[in-house]
Amino acid sequence: MVEEKNIRRIIDGVYEKPVYSNLLKEYVPANPEKVAYAIARSFRWTIAPCGDVALNKLGLSTQVPVVWSYINDGPYRKFSWDNITLSFKHRANREISFMSETTTLVVEALKTLGKDCVDDGIILSLRNRLPKEEKKKMLEDATGVSEWIYIVIRKVCAE
Repeated sequence: MVEEKNIRRIIDGVYEKPVYSNLLKEYVPANPEKVAYAIARSFRWTIAPCGDVALNKLGLSTQVPVVWSYINDGPYRKFSWDNITLSFKHRANREISFMSETTTLVVEALKTLGKDCVDDGIILSLRNRLPKEEKKKMLEDATGVSEWIYIVIRKVCAE
């Protein structure tokens, strides 16, 4: 099927159906996020975006990351294809497995920004972006995170 161009191999064990763009007149590269979740599924890892990927997903940064970084409950690993690099960083299970995806995303974004760079604009942006149910769940999930992160999360969830 690969020779017939019905599917293409991204990396060992990860395949996709190629999508052709009439605008670009070429095949569109594979979505790094979908590839990351496919790798995680095959290794049975729990993953969540971290670093610039987390900031980008939350709308706190417009920069498209060069290296797509994810935290996981598996080992450190890197995968590359077509000038795209996926980086998986090990974290303890308690930091990733028992929190909702949104909570983990917000916690990782705040860690990336750092304590000194979180201002009222960031808090307001997160408050406006997250639905009420997610905020309630985030308050419950984030009780085990660093104190400064929990204080910021409480400010985000305040009405």
